[in-house]
Amino acid sequence: MFVARSIAADHRDLIHDVSFDFHGRRMATCSSDQSVKVWDKGENGEWHCTASWKTHSGSVWRVTWAHPEFGQVLASCSFDRTAAVWEEIVGESNDKLRGQSHWVKRTTLVDSRTSVTDVKFAPKHMGLMLATCSADGVVRIYEAPDVMNLSQWSLQHEISCKLSCSCISWNPSSSRAHAPMIAVGSDDGSPNILAKVQIYEYNENTRKYAKAETLMTVTDPVHDIAFAPNLGRSFHILAVATKDVRIFTLKPLRKELSTSSGMTKFEVQLVAQFDHHNSQVWRVSWNITGTVLASSGDDGCVRLWKANYMDNWKCTGILKGNGSPVNASSTQQGVFNAPVGTATSTLQNSVNGSSVGRNGKRYFPPPHRRLTSSKDTSNLSTTKCKSNYFLKKYYMCTLLASTV
Repeated sequence: MFVARSIAADHRDLIHDVSFDFHGRRMATCSSDQSVKVWDKGENGEWHCTASWKTHSGSVWRVTWAHPEFGQVLASCSFDRTAAVWEEIVGESNDKLRGQSHWVKRTTLVDSRTSVTDVKFAPKHMGLMLATCSADGVVRIYEAPDVMNLSQWSLQHEISCKLSCSCISWNPSSSRAHAPMIAVGSDDGSPNILAKVQIYEYNENTRKYAKAETLMTVTDPVHDIAFAPNLGRSFHILAVATKDVRIFTLKPLRKELSTSSGMTKFEVQLVAQFDHHNSQVWRVSWNITGTVLASSGDDGCVRLWKANYMDNWKCTGILKGNGSPVNASSTQQGVFNAPVGTATSTLQNSVNGSSVGRNGKRYFPPPHRRLTSSKDTSNLSTTKCKSNYFLKKYYMCTLLASTV
């Protein structure tokens, strides 16, 4: 059961992204008003805005947290063609903010010539690394050689995807058997470009990222993409948000069947496809064990998916933007299930809505599109964008907290 709480976010324009930190006690939001806001959860469960500042000179598409072992660090990306890294510090003795925490910009990454559409920190076992993707079709991977000096970032890799990029996802697996891997989604509307999801893997021989797989069956614009946490599985699970929800497995083939260049070959299988949203799906997010998937779409609902004892994926819950539950059994339609893994547990990360339009230009949907975000079942958030045409636009976050 979920209880809804609304937060007056006080953003002056559309909210594009909501992101929880590792512990789910802090939340960051970003908006077309060019600002980022940080929220802290109080002992009474209420959320309070503890910081708000202008971050870019254009709409801010995404915001993301680094792992807390690197400190309180945020990254944001924008239509202004840049990504920025921010760190929370405590004012020094000669500072006007003595004893108070505040956010400072550590660096601005200016390599892109077009809108930077997504930004993601790498899994912590890879060190402090940051990936960005942009509408010019390039994924850039940066590294901070000294985690104590976040003003220095070096560009380590540039991956040319040859299609406009809308979203990226690191494979979180820390197994030595799995090379670092990143998935890239595209919303490119060109009729000449069919496959919209590409998988890149790090090659130890060449010390570069190379294309390992292309999901040929995904031909519609992709709005979000998410690898599931691995937790000992020998294969990978990837969720894709497009006109529906799709779940793929990528099973590495035996080494003798892999390419001579050392790249891993995968057996790719579509194991589940759901059109229950009956609309565009904007966000997908896995729980911490990779067994429950949350999705949000233009129908204004957050839907939860997990595999049953027969290893078939089913919709296990539907939540409206106001927190009220919907009978999942009454909405089962257009479902395709196939075996993959088992399922239990709670929600992680963010399921929040934003969209990149054709050729990197953002498409703004009708005012009542719901955008969602989740860290775990105690922090499942739905961001609602509303418009008051007689006064001014106002924007709210609705947090759905589990009571079980």
